[in-house]
Amino acid sequence: MPGLVVPANSSGLFRIFAFLLLACTAVLLSTAQAQRLPHFLAAFPPGELYPGADRLGPPEGQPLAARAYAGDRPLGHVYLTTDVVNTRGYSSKPIDVVVALADNGRIEAARLVEHHEPIVLIGIPESRVEAFINGYVGLNFIDSPPRHGAPPPVDIISGATVTLMVIGDSITRSAIAVARSRGIGAPAAAPAGAPAAPARVVDDALGPVQPWQALLDSGAVQRLRLSVADVNQAFERTGRHDAAARPEAADPAATFIDLYAALVSVPTIGRSLLGDATWQHLSARLAPGQQAVLVAGSGAYSFKGSGYVRGGIFDRIEIIQGESSFRFRDRDHQRLADVAAPGAPSFPEVALFVVPEDATLDPVAPWRLQLMVQRVLSVTDKAFVTFDLPYELPQAYTRPAPGAAPADAPVAQPAAAEPAFDDTAPALWKQIWHAKRGQVVILAVGLDVLVGIFFFQDQLTRRPLLHDRVRLAFLAFALFWIGWYAQAQLSVVNVLTFTTALRTEFRWDDFLMDPLVFILWCATAISMVFWNRGAFCGWLCPFGALQELANRLARRLGIKQVTVRHGVNQRLSTLKYVIFLVLFGYSLYDLALAEKLAEVEPFKTAIILRFVRDWPFVVFAVALVVAGLFIERFFCRYLCPLGAALAIPARLRIFNWLRRYHECGNPCQRCNQECPVQAIDPTGAINPNECIQCLHCQMLYHHDGKCPPLIQKKAKRERRRAPPAEAVLHHVPRAKPDSPPSPSANF
Repeated sequence: MPGLVVPANSSGLFRIFAFLLLACTAVLLSTAQAQRLPHFLAAFPPGELYPGADRLGPPEGQPLAARAYAGDRPLGHVYLTTDVVNTRGYSSKPIDVVVALADNGRIEAARLVEHHEPIVLIGIPESRVEAFINGYVGLNFIDSPPRHGAPPPVDIISGATVTLMVIGDSITRSAIAVARSRGIGAPAAAPAGAPAAPARVVDDALGPVQPWQALLDSGAVQRLRLSVADVNQAFERTGRHDAAARPEAADPAATFIDLYAALVSVPTIGRSLLGDATWQHLSARLAPGQQAVLVAGSGAYSFKGSGYVRGGIFDRIEIIQGESSFRFRDRDHQRLADVAAPGAPSFPEVALFVVPEDATLDPVAPWRLQLMVQRVLSVTDKAFVTFDLPYELPQAYTRPAPGAAPADAPVAQPAAAEPAFDDTAPALWKQIWHAKRGQVVILAVGLDVLVGIFFFQDQLTRRPLLHDRVRLAFLAFALFWIGWYAQAQLSVVNVLTFTTALRTEFRWDDFLMDPLVFILWCATAISMVFWNRGAFCGWLCPFGALQELANRLARRLGIKQVTVRHGVNQRLSTLKYVIFLVLFGYSLYDLALAEKLAEVEPFKTAIILRFVRDWPFVVFAVALVVAGLFIERFFCRYLCPLGAALAIPARLRIFNWLRRYHECGNPCQRCNQECPVQAIDPTGAINPNECIQCLHCQMLYHHDGKCPPLIQKKAKRERRRAPPAEAVLHHVPRAKPDSPPSPSANF
C-alpha cells in the first residue's frame, strides 16, 4: 500500500503480536470453559433444571454445582456432567448433560443441552436420546451403587451404542462424584493419625527384558479370560429374555475371548513386550506424562470390533480410572505383528494404544479396561454386557516420589549390566513384513501373473475362452484373497493420508506398516505409467471384482442389462471426480472429517468387514452392488473417488497397449457397444480415464468371427483363393474328321 512503511524488525513484532493474540485467546477460551455451567443455567428457568425449584444459587465448589431452592428450602444440586467427568463420544467433543441431584443422592432430572455427535445429528432422533437420558431419572447410585460389569440401567438404542454408553456412564459417575463431594454417602474417614500411603512414581530406569510368564506372575500383564458359558450367563443375568434366548452356539467351555493388557509406557514393561526397536520408537513419540497401553487378544470375539473406521473409535474397549474415562480412536492405534516377550503366545490381535492428549491416565493409580460384548438380536436391536479387566501397576516398577518417605516394601531394581537398547533390532515395520512374508510372496506371485497377462495380452486374447477363464480366476483371487482374506483393499483415504503427509511430516515407516497395502500402492503407481488406472481398477480392486462377478451371475440368471446413452454416461462419470475433489478439499481442512466422508466408498463395509456392520452402511453397500447387477461396475463408473484419484495422474502414461483398426468407430461400433464400462467413444477412441484394461476389446480385435473388419478381410481372402466360375474347364468331346469344326473348339 502507498505510504506504508514496514519496519526492519517487523518479523519480530509480528511474532510478539501473534504470541499476545494466542495468549489472549487462551485466556478467553479458558474463561468461556469455566463459565459453561452458568451459561446453561441462565438459558433455562430453574424449574426446568430442578423440578420444584424457584431459584438457583451461584455455581460453586469442586466440582462446580449450583444449589437449587424452593423458597428458602434447599432441594439439591444442579451440575454439568462434563465439569465432573472427562467423557468423549465419537466426535471427541463433550456431551453436555445438566443433572439435578437431590440431597439424598437421587437423580431428579437430566437434560441433554449440547453435543456434537454425528450419530445423533444424522441417524438417531434426538427425542430417543432424550428418552434414554430420562431413564436415569429416579435412580440413586449412592443407595444402589452400580456393579462393575453390569449393563446400564437403561436399554441402549441400537445404532448409537457408544454415544449412549458415554452419556449413561457420565451421568452415573458424575452423580457419585458430586454426591460424595457434598457429603452424601461419603465413606468413613480414615482413623486419625493413620499413616498415609507413600507417594510413588514410575521407575523410569530401563531394566532387562522379562519373559512373558514373569510379567504375568508379577501383575505387569493382566488377563481376562471369558468362556462361552461366562458370556451366556452374563446375558442371562441382565434380565433380557430376548438376549438370553440367543446364546452363543459354541462349546460352553470354549474360549470366547482371552484378553491381556499392560502399561507399556513403563520402560521395563514396554521394552519386554514391544522389543527394543518398537519401545525406542514409542518412547520418542510419547509426550511427557503420556501413557501407552498394549492390548492383545485371542478367541472368537475381537476386542477391536467391526465398527471403528479411520478417524473413528474403538467402541468395544474403554479405559476407566476414578471419575475419568476415555476410548481410543484410530489415530491412537498402532497394529503390532506380535508380542516380543520371550515365551509369549501368538495372538491374532495385538494393538498398541497411546492415551489421547486430551485424556489422562495416572500410571501408578488403579484403572480398569472395560470390554463391551454385544449380541445382535435383530437388524435394529442389540444387547450388551460389560466385563472389567482391572490393572494396577506392580510396586516393583515404581519408586518413591521425590521427597516421599521410603516404602517398606522392597522395590525390584533392574539389572544395570544389560545395555539399554539393541541397536541391531529390526524396525517395527520390518518385523511386520517378516511376520507376513507368506502373504507378501503370494501377492508378489499374483502381481507377476498380472504383468504376464498384460505383456502377453495378444497371445491370451487370441484365445477367447482362455482369456475369459483367466480373468474370472484373477477376479476371484482379488475378491476372496486380496479383499476378504488379506483385507488389502485400497481406499481414497490412503490417497488423502499420503497427500497430507507430504504437506506435514512424511515418514516412510508410517506407510510400511501394512506390507500388502504398500505393495499394492507401489504396483498401482508403476502400472499407471504403462496401463493407466486399469491394472488396479480392472484386476486388483476387490470391490470392483465383487461388482463384476455379481454382474456375471446376473447375466447368467437372465437379468436384463441397462444401456446408458453415451452422452448421459459421459456426464455421470464426472460425478466421481467431483466427489474426490470434495474429499480432497476437506482433507486440507480436517483429515479426520474427510476420512469420515470417505464412507461414500463401500469398501470398508463390503470388503474389510464383509457386510458385518450397522445396517445403514450395509444397506448402502448392498444397494451399490444391486445397481451393478443392471449396470456393470456402476460404482466404479460413476461414484468411485479412488478411481478418479488414480485417473488424474494416469493421464501421464507413456505407453498405449490397446490396438485399434482404422475402421474402429468409422463405421464399426462393435467395441463401443460391447465395452463393459462404455470406455470407448463412438469415434472408436478409448477413453483412458474410464478404461479398466479388461482386454475385451483386444479379444474382439483378434476374433475373426466377431470383429467386422476381420470378417471382411477373411471374406476377401476366401474370395481370392476360390477359382472364378468361368475358369472351370469342361470336358468337350473330340469332333469327327468329316464333321465341321465346333464353334467352341477354339476356346
